[in-house]
Amino acid sequence: MLAIALALGASICWGSGDFLGGLTTRRASLWAVIIGSQAVGLAGAVLVTVLTGHSWPGLHAVWPVLLGGGASVVAISCFYKALAIGSMSIVAPISATNAAIPFLVGILGGERPSPTQLAGVALAAVGILIVASQPVHSGQTIGVAALPNEPAVAPRPLDHHASPSDHRRAIVLAAVASVGIGFTLVAYNATAKYDPMWAMLGSRASSATLFAAVFLVLRPRVKVGRSALPFIAAVGLLDTTANGLFATATTKGYLSLVSVLGAVYPVVTILLAFALLHEHISRRQTYGVVAALAGIALIAAG
Repeated sequence: MLAIALALGASICWGSGDFLGGLTTRRASLWAVIIGSQAVGLAGAVLVTVLTGHSWPGLHAVWPVLLGGGASVVAISCFYKALAIGSMSIVAPISATNAAIPFLVGILGGERPSPTQLAGVALAAVGILIVASQPVHSGQTIGVAALPNEPAVAPRPLDHHASPSDHRRAIVLAAVASVGIGFTLVAYNATAKYDPMWAMLGSRASSATLFAAVFLVLRPRVKVGRSALPFIAAVGLLDTTANGLFATATTKGYLSLVSVLGAVYPVVTILLAFALLHEHISRRQTYGVVAALAGIALIAAG
């Protein structure tokens, strides 16, 4: 039960961070949100790791999340590019399949969830995909959160139509994004076996360094209002907390189950947008939310 609680806590933090990130892009540029949240998240990870007395476990323990941080940068970049040239209703569900990789790694590694839990996994996965494949509505502000550790992107205008070539490229990029995040989650598990706090810190240090390097090369325009700064800080702290909770969860339970529970964050983002911003939830998405929650209940009951 502890692993389930930790994984769901990670989902709540990831989903809340994505919600705030999407909301903050109305007050600041996307790059300001990314760089600011990465910096704050890194500072928080260093502080927690040092204060809790977790000493350096060695490169042999940390190298998976160092590579995983790089994979997450590639994934997020591909995700944003796919959304820029393709349809959200196609890109988001493909990207949201990232939990399939750690699930398969766990099964191949000898994990054996009960039949009830496997049914819950299937139900939750279907629910997540339905929620992620949200239609675009005029006036909507938050958009989609199909990958952890990044702000949700506002929907494209209703009159946008992707060309066939852009459509194909978007599918490929979304698939790459899914694989990248999937391997990042596997990396958390690998390093967490030695030290969950260093799994959190190593991944954030890697992604923050690489994002900073990309920022220095591209030198994009950065716009940020003073009112956005607390929200940017909150995004960084929520994402880092989620990483730590997920890494710890992998040490307390099956990776195959934890990865699926950790992937429920799009449901959190959608529900927050509905509750706080009164944004529309389609009937299909409501079914998805119900399916995801029912799947969680079956996993917990198993």
